[in-house]
Amino acid sequence: MPIDYFLDTNVLIYAVSLKTEPMKGAVAELMMTRDDFGTSGQVLAEFYVQATRGKRPLLTPDEAGRWMERMARMPCADVDPPLVRAGASLSRRYRISYWDGAILAAAERLGAPIVYSEDLNHGQTYGSVRVENPFLNV
Repeated sequence: MPIDYFLDTNVLIYAVSLKTEPMKGAVAELMMTRDDFGTSGQVLAEFYVQATRGKRPLLTPDEAGRWMERMARMPCADVDPPLVRAGASLSRRYRISYWDGAILAAAERLGAPIVYSEDLNHGQTYGSVRVENPFLNV
């Protein structure tokens, strides 16, 4: 299944943050209503941790599990040794964190031309993937 874009963890977190971030939440929720996006095992794990931690978690563990199941129905890149090596290589090449490099490597693996994220440079192309911040005008 070809995908049009890859969603980073922060976009998924905003989708469950409608009460605290209504405008960003609405943008993120709309992006998740389409069926042409992908994620990775890393994104699902980060989502679970961020959504359920802290004094005021956004979701209960069961709710987060249901969200993860929903997202896992979309194309999802496995975190395996080749992806880890590709993420490390992108990290060194672009002088970004390993975690961001692994996001880019996962998007490349799935054939996504765009990663939606606030964590990387808006408009920059990393290998075959361009990063767009969907919240710039919000």
